[in-house]
Amino acid sequence: MCRDENPDKPLPHEPLPVVRASTTAKIVIAGQAPGTRVHNTGIPFNDPSGDRLREWMGVNRDEFYDETRMAIVPMGFCFPGLDAKGGDLPPRRECAPLWRARLFTHLGQAELVLTIGQYAQAWHLGKTRQRTLTETVANWREYAQESLNPMVLPLPHPSWRNNVWLKKNPWFETEVLPFLRDRVRRLLV
Repeated sequence: MCRDENPDKPLPHEPLPVVRASTTAKIVIAGQAPGTRVHNTGIPFNDPSGDRLREWMGVNRDEFYDETRMAIVPMGFCFPGLDAKGGDLPPRRECAPLWRARLFTHLGQAELVLTIGQYAQAWHLGKTRQRTLTETVANWREYAQESLNPMVLPLPHPSWRNNVWLKKNPWFETEVLPFLRDRVRRLLV
């Protein structure tokens, strides 16, 4: 069904949904879509971006891939293919409306949603999202309130492509990452 959902732009390969979730997960990682390596292995964040994300969160691979504690639910469940320059295409538009709401009804124990990148932020923050990713992440305190359940924490994508962004925004490392690590530790107890 997913392969041919959009007849003008079919998936360039057989669908391989890459989702990890459990009704007991307290942390949801809402990313973009699987990349080439993830498509080939079926393991989400099985690349340098995943290494950086685990470092940001202060967790090891075993903790990260423990579905009973962390759900990994991208905006697009399958690798969308590559653009003309060899970069990953954005998540397929039909995936999120078709599957995310259904899946999230089973994630009622979630207390923290990490929205990684603009696609996840648009979905989870809706009209409260700021004009740019930088503004959205800079306003993280507005979204990461104790009273919100689940709490939403906007993050940039951990890709090497964002190294320049990270250098231009040192507050991310000094303000957001300590909060993120503390929150994750509390939820993994």
